[in-house]
Amino acid sequence: MIDVLSSVVDVNRRFRRLVLDSIYIRDLDMTSTISINSLKTSSTDTQVISRICSNILPQIHSQVHKLTVEEDSMKQILHAANYPQLYSLSLVNFHEITLHEYSTGDLILRDLLTKQITHLNIDIIKPVELCSEIVSNMFGLILSLCKKLIALNFCDIFPIRECQSLIFNVISKISVPSTLMKLKINVVSLIDCLCILDGPFVCLSTLIINIGQIFNLCPPIDPTKKLLQLKCLSFTVNHITFEYDELLVPLFCRMINLEELKLYLLVGRFNSTYIDGIQLYNQFLIYMTQLKKFTFNIETDVYYTNVKIELPSNEDIQRSFIGRGYQKVASYVNTDLCSRHGECHIYSLPYDFEFCVYSNNSFQRGMFHKVRKLKMNNRIAFEHKLFKFISHEFPFLEFLYIFNDKPQEDKQYSSTLITFPYLTFLDLEKAHVDYAKLFLLEKNMHLPRLVNLSINYKSLTTITNNFTNDPTLFNFGKLTNLVCQKFVSPKNFHKYFPLL
Repeated sequence: MIDVLSSVVDVNRRFRRLVLDSIYIRDLDMTSTISINSLKTSSTDTQVISRICSNILPQIHSQVHKLTVEEDSMKQILHAANYPQLYSLSLVNFHEITLHEYSTGDLILRDLLTKQITHLNIDIIKPVELCSEIVSNMFGLILSLCKKLIALNFCDIFPIRECQSLIFNVISKISVPSTLMKLKINVVSLIDCLCILDGPFVCLSTLIINIGQIFNLCPPIDPTKKLLQLKCLSFTVNHITFEYDELLVPLFCRMINLEELKLYLLVGRFNSTYIDGIQLYNQFLIYMTQLKKFTFNIETDVYYTNVKIELPSNEDIQRSFIGRGYQKVASYVNTDLCSRHGECHIYSLPYDFEFCVYSNNSFQRGMFHKVRKLKMNNRIAFEHKLFKFISHEFPFLEFLYIFNDKPQEDKQYSSTLITFPYLTFLDLEKAHVDYAKLFLLEKNMHLPRLVNLSINYKSLTTITNNFTNDPTLFNFGKLTNLVCQKFVSPKNFHKYFPLL
């Protein structure tokens, strides 16, 4: 949008009238293409911003309902005009300290937050500490400022950002507006989640929460203390939890008025069995009488010692979902008798999450259009045909991480290029050099939007033959971020990486 506004400054009157029509400028995005990397960001050209602020914003300011700005240009844009119709504000690509300073010192921003903003989106570049005290205090400050707030997305706009809030430390200082109905947030632990559910968020009906870890230090949960106001819950735990039965099941039993439930869980169990459709129904779904939609991605890892346990087969898992109102479910079961370990992966179809971990062969075709971030991890090599499948079945993939040190067996690639049209971030740091050859040679892969690359130095020197091969052979032309440990910049560095 900012490129369009810049282009109309000096064009004819008819074109200006068309582009500046209220239909097009109601939702105004004033950000540049963001390089989503915690170490580096890109900002809009200051001259472009100045021209728009002086020539365009005074003409359209009263028609703007939604506004997206980033750190370097926010002050200039907000000070360029009044925005009487503005109700939705997105602050993206901000450093935590800068945002805190603006929120406490910029009177125009504070006035907007206090009197107008009902929908607020906050994006903070990865702080120095994962659970930054400043970020947690910012959460409390935002809630105290925004008297009319209805929906808040706090640090969960981009899937690659990892910025968690420690609610437990600030809950006593938080003053929550009575209008707040929807909250999207990343927190450190289940204790923070409980602080939200049992704290001052009395009108909250929708909670989208990503939890770092679940510790066994969490106090017991009383399943009889019902959460009557909560209608929609998206509940994601980023690491394996062994407290599913003791903590999560009692928590879900409290949510008797849920209409939508979304679960992303990795569960560990000792001397037990897999989570299946019967367990899910009998443990808590049976109490959710208002539930209209249930989507899930659940992996159970079972570890057993001297106890003889007969783990269910994949057919048993599929049968457990019959007759209880579930939608189509995919499942994968792998039981290793030698290591006394079994794993079961179940997920509803079509797949309803932006994040996915590829660690087995259970993935079915045509179901992954929502996935933006994919982590691939296995002890078996990923072959060329698999990436062909991934590119087709994950068509909107933006962030790809490959963790595999096994060389490929089939290196006779077909003449047909594999294309990832939206891929902007590629992590090959812990991948065998074969994957660097596959992804970074233009003859094998077409990556028109790749701007972020993480790779180990040995792989980079191998595929470039110590930077002596033709630079035009590689997918380096649009890179704006390169993460490479022990990197020694060659003399012809800019021939390979012209934008770095």
